[in-house]
Amino acid sequence: MLRWEQRDLAEASMVSLPSIQRLETKPGELAAQARTVAAIRNALEKAGVIFVDENGEGPGVRLKKKKAKSK
Repeated sequence: MLRWEQRDLAEASMVSLPSIQRLETKPGELAAQARTVAAIRNALEKAGVIFVDENGEGPGVRLKKKKAKSK
């Protein structure tokens, strides 16, 4: 969605690149400390990702709509 590489996420979240790489190799929920998960989520949200709760079709993510420029 953001076209980020692992290094981009590591820099934005202040989580080490080896940690990001390790987390991406494990399927399922992130096996990480709560503060690591929060840092990653914060970085993604600041970049415009919205986390969508269960809504009958399962949880997911989407990008924020860009605001139209006013004339």
